[in-house]
Amino acid sequence: MSKISRRRFFEGTGAGIVATAVPLQGQETKAPPPGTVPRTTIQVTVNGERRKIEVEDRWTLVEVLRDHLGLTGSKIGCDRGECGACTVLLDGKPVYSCSQLAVWADGRSVQTVEGLSPNGQLDPLQQAFIQHDGPQCGFCTSGQLMSAKALLNRNPHPTLDEVRHAMTGNICRCSNYNRYVESVMAAAGTLSASARRKA
Repeated sequence: MSKISRRRFFEGTGAGIVATAVPLQGQETKAPPPGTVPRTTIQVTVNGERRKIEVEDRWTLVEVLRDHLGLTGSKIGCDRGECGACTVLLDGKPVYSCSQLAVWADGRSVQTVEGLSPNGQLDPLQQAFIQHDGPQCGFCTSGQLMSAKALLNRNPHPTLDEVRHAMTGNICRCSNYNRYVESVMAAAGTLSASARRKA
């Protein structure tokens, strides 16, 4: 039995849905040619740069970022909105980009991990991650950074519990949570000896 990719599956089911759609009474509808997928042109600001992109209506935001804009910092870990590796900021709020259709980003602002160091100079948060041994395998790191960045943008001096709460949507398979929390506290300038012991 041959393997069916996610893309081929959706192509097949999409064509089937269109072919079997029942027209409204008194209206005639023409099914598009098999394999045709609706496309929409969207305008989105990505890391401060205005972009105009034609997307298939079924593409997720992470697909567009990685496969069509070359921003591969956002990782696809689960493809179902559970692990947080694909976290980006959408209008400043952390979202799983694998669970967002690209068309939903039309007219909005997206920041990816690449946007943290636009001129090649690391963000203080990235520096703190390095200094406090945050990254292990590195796969979840970009999502961790973006969740932490969202927190520090809205609350520059969070408590230990607030950091832990903000990072709960990001899974680290290396179980390096204490180092991530410590890194965020350090970036916020609030890491004390007692916080180190509790983290």
